[in-house]
Amino acid sequence: MIDISTNIASLKLENPTILASGILDETAGSMISILENGAAAVVTKSIGLKPRKGYPNPTIIELEYGILNAMGLPNPGIKEYREEIIEVKRNGGIIIGSIFGSTPEEFISLAEKMESYGVNALELNLSCPHASGYGLEVGQDRKLVKTIVEEVKNSVHIPVFAKISSNLSDISSIAKAIIDGDADGIVAINTVKAMTIDLELQKPILSNKIGGYSGRAIKPIGVRCVYEITEEYSIPVIGVGGIVSGEDALEYIMAGASAVEIGSGIYYRGVDIFKKICREIESWMELHNYRNIKDLIGVAH
Repeated sequence: MIDISTNIASLKLENPTILASGILDETAGSMISILENGAAAVVTKSIGLKPRKGYPNPTIIELEYGILNAMGLPNPGIKEYREEIIEVKRNGGIIIGSIFGSTPEEFISLAEKMESYGVNALELNLSCPHASGYGLEVGQDRKLVKTIVEEVKNSVHIPVFAKISSNLSDISSIAKAIIDGDADGIVAINTVKAMTIDLELQKPILSNKIGGYSGRAIKPIGVRCVYEITEEYSIPVIGVGGIVSGEDALEYIMAGASAVEIGSGIYYRGVDIFKKICREIESWMELHNYRNIKDLIGVAH
């Protein structure tokens, strides 16, 4: 029998697929649907202290090899989001709360509320490439990253994962700061900072001009980042970026990821992509005489 279950810190997942933050995760109904379609866990929309409208349209455009978006982290705020989390938990799902802020105090407040609502773990969004006042300003500061992770860890009793960007000049040093802060895992990578221009209008298409690029084109970047982190450090890593097939997921796993998050892949293969990817992983493992997916984690090193 083939075993594709995996662990991320104390989280025990029946398979390595997780819904990435920002895709079909604003309501309990959509998250429950994703879990029913095979995801082992879901990550919530990134939530802040107060409601945020995000940017005006246009906010998203499909490009040849992926999707470019600048949503601006729209969310209902932590208080209003409570019922969505409780409803998912009522249905027995594993839910990871994604939070963003600009100071350690904001992250701590959000983390404590998320824990009180019943999330199984936290994902600290330290790397959104298109949110004014947040994201890269936080994620590029090694000292601030360590402080945020450390203080959140000291304020909660659930696993804490930090999501980082590929847009960093030295991903290893940020990973070290996260580890020094005692994080339980790293999520790599967030969308890649990018832009597209309308030739007729002769101006950027997105209202925010700059957005985050996701999809197939960024998979080699994500795989490289996961490989570099796990080559140097022994911390659990969740790989994310451009995963559309079981083979894509296995590439991340062989690079060192213990699980993978899937987002834009839903656009290309539907909400049951999680079941499809799990079947494809099992088929590959059977063909290559593997019985336990844990034997494949980091095998490319």
